Order: sequence, then structure tokens, then C-alpha cells
Amino acid sequence: MTTATTSAIVTMDKRGYVRWTVCALLFFATTINYVDRSVMGLLAPTLRHEIGWTDSAYGRISAAFTLAYAIGFLFAGWFIDRIGTRIGYAVFLIAWSLAAAGHSLAATAFGFGVARFALGLGESGNFPAAIKTVAEWFPRRERAFATGIFNAGSNVGAILAPLAVPWLTLNWSWRAAFAITGLIGLVWVFFWLPLYRKPADHPRLSEAERAYIESDPPEPKVVVSWPELLRHRQTWAFASGKFLTDAIWWFYLFWFPLFMNDTFKFDLKTIGLPLVTVYLVADFGSVGGGWLSSHLLKRGWSSNAARKTAMLICALLILPVAMAPRVSNGWSAVWLVAVAAAAHQGFSANIFTIASDMFPKPAVGSVVGIGGFAGAMGGFFMNLGAGWFREHQGSYITMFTIAGFVYLIALAAIHTLAPRLEPVRLRTAS
Repeated sequence: MTTATTSAIVTMDKRGYVRWTVCALLFFATTINYVDRSVMGLLAPTLRHEIGWTDSAYGRISAAFTLAYAIGFLFAGWFIDRIGTRIGYAVFLIAWSLAAAGHSLAATAFGFGVARFALGLGESGNFPAAIKTVAEWFPRRERAFATGIFNAGSNVGAILAPLAVPWLTLNWSWRAAFAITGLIGLVWVFFWLPLYRKPADHPRLSEAERAYIESDPPEPKVVVSWPELLRHRQTWAFASGKFLTDAIWWFYLFWFPLFMNDTFKFDLKTIGLPLVTVYLVADFGSVGGGWLSSHLLKRGWSSNAARKTAMLICALLILPVAMAPRVSNGWSAVWLVAVAAAAHQGFSANIFTIASDMFPKPAVGSVVGIGGFAGAMGGFFMNLGAGWFREHQGSYITMFTIAGFVYLIALAAIHTLAPRLEPVRLRTAS
């Protein structure tokens, strides 16, 4: 070990790791978030048989979630910017946990639509709160990596769900699967409220770590309002990227189990391993995409070059997923989707990070809320479209073709609207 390496480790030890404890809490919240939203997709083939809905009806049920998620995002960012991450995060997590458990009471397609709408409203608070927390707790050079870590919780949640939900359903019932997975989320709140404080108020934070967190140049107090934010092309760059690419993640989440059931005859007993494979591989993409751009920054690249290079590599890796409905072997389709999901998560980690690259900390929650609204509306149209195309074309070819090429379009839109990822100068507060 070199002297320089030893010195770096000693410096890190003196600095402390409280910020990574906070990041771990964000990771677990995001894991819970994705377990709760994944249950419906896993049980869709079973519920389609028991409840008797059509593919178009399932598309509308899924669209109810994404529509509510979009509406909630507009409010969530503003709410968290005003009330703070500690209380705001807890409020949203309690709300979505109760809504997730409430699915166990549904008996019709309409009832599931109502439950999904309530879940979407509650879950809309997770990412605005998490991104704002990262902006508060990490210097700019670590944010992409921290975002990649907590965002990996989405994949872990999507891995845990196919391990737990089939077992709960086969041993008890699908109603028990909804109730148990939903109520587990309340446990997180009992850890979050006692442990979380802002860096300035955290009793366990060393002065060295606090200084490191606050090492970026100070930011002026600014006006944070939707009219002010929507004046800037950077807001539209973030929102357009989310609108185009989040739609694909919603498609994988809600339609992949049905795609595997319809195309390759995987059922509740056999779908677990394909889903675990997809989201386990996606975990590496989430962390890897964030690490790549952070690594390039440390090598002297600009934020613009580092983030966009990482996103371009991810977009190119996604292209082959267009072949998923055309292959003859189910596991070939699984691996195509797994690589695409990993690259999506890497792309997503960098999109989230450009929000904190371009906007001052007080505005990050609101910007992410606007982007989340756009992304959820993309999911809304994607779910309606998937149901329509599946029912009228009898295949998934159109949807997977869109999934393959849309990331290059998204990167082009981001680059056109924000060619240099320049920091936004908002009006200063008087």
C-alpha cells in the first residue's frame, strides 16, 4: 500500500461515515418503495384470471398509479422543500404503506384502480425526498455515486418482491401478500425519525465530515417557485429526459411478468428467477452508472462531459432490448431486458444528478418533483399504450422497439436544451 493511499484512508477515517448511514436509510426506503409497487405486476397473471380483467383494463389500472404518481410529484417536491426531509419523508412513507396494504381489500378492477391511485400519491414523495437529502448530505463530487447507491434500492426491492410475493401467495393468499409487504414499510419510520437530522444539527457528525459535506461554494438564498423554475431550459431538459425514459421503467415493472407469461409461459412459480436476474443485474447498472460519471469527474472531466458520456454509453447498451419479443428462448429475452434495465438505472442515476448539478439545493426537491411528474406522465401514456397494443396487435413488439431507441432521443433532448449543464441562476430572495 502506498503512502498516498494510506494517507487517503486515514483522512477518510477521520472524516467519518455518517453521510453513508443516511444514504443507507435512503436505500432501504427506496427498496420498500419498489417492493410495494412491484407486487401488482407479479400478481397480474393471477389476478387477471381471478378478477377477470382484460389487458386494456390492466393498462388502465397501471395508468391510475402513474397518473397519481405524476400528480403527487407536483405536490411532493414543494411539500418536502417546505416542511423538510425528516418529517416529509416519514409522511409519504406512512401514506404509501397504508395504501399498499389497502390493495388486500380490493375485489374488482375498479377497486384495484383506486388502491393503485392512492399508492401512487404516497410513493411520489420518495425520490424528491431522497434527492434533496443527497443534496443536503453530500458534496457535489459524491452525489452521483450516492444517488446510484440509494437508487439501487429500486432493484433490490424488485428482487425481493418476486422472492416473497409468490411464497406469500402460494402459502396464504394474494391478499396476504399485499397486506404484509405494505405494512413492513412502517418499520422504516421508527428508524428514520430518531436517526435523521440535517448535517448542521446532527449530534454524531464530526467537524471534519461536516466541513467536507459543506465544501462546495456557498449558495445564495433563491426564489423557489414553479413559474421561476419553468423559465429555465435546464428544468425542461431534466423533465424531458424523465418523461421519455421513466416510461420504459414503468413498462418493465408492470408488464414484464405478463410479457413472460404470455410469450414464454412463465407463471407465478417460475417467474421469480427471471425477475431476480433482471433486477440484480440492474443493481450493478445503478451503482456503475453513478460511479462512472463520478470517476470521470475525479479525473478532471467537466460535469457536462462526465454525465453525458455515461448516459451515452448506457443508451447504446439498451438498443438490443428491441429484440426481446422476437427471440425464441425465454432466457434470451430475460438477459436482453436485464442489460437494458441495468443501463436504464445508470442513465437514471445521472439524470437525477444533473438536477443537483444545475440547481441550488433549495430548489432541488421542486425540480425533481417537476421531472417526476413528467416521468410519471410518460409512464401513464406507456401503460395505456401497452394495454392497447397488446390487445389490438397481440404482441409486445411495438413497446420493446420504443424501449430500445428512446434513450438516444432523450439524451439528444437533454443536450439540445442544456448543452453545457450550466448552473441555473435563480432570482435571489429579498
